[in-house]
Amino acid sequence: MELSEEKRPREKNEIENQELKENLANLALDLLREGEDYRELAYAQCQFGYLFVIEDHGLEALFKIITDKGTAYFAAQKQSLIRLCFTEELFQNAAETFLSLHQ
Repeated sequence: MELSEEKRPREKNEIENQELKENLANLALDLLREGEDYRELAYAQCQFGYLFVIEDHGLEALFKIITDKGTAYFAAQKQSLIRLCFTEELFQNAAETFLSLHQ
């Protein structure tokens, strides 16, 4: 049974919210271990699969940080940031699935 428009929680796509993305990326960088996950962060990149704020739920995000030693995947849910054991294929599939359900 599908929820009516009135009962669906409001969602806001925050993928253009640079400040929120920088805050999440900085938190994730704090979780990476120098020497294990990177040697140097000068050319590290952060890419988001999705970034939403959902009414009565909070933040939902999937993103990755690419360093000189590899790629680390992260999910933000509500007030938690979780490092994931993902492959690039899982990342792409999860992002596509979430976006298809929330847009």
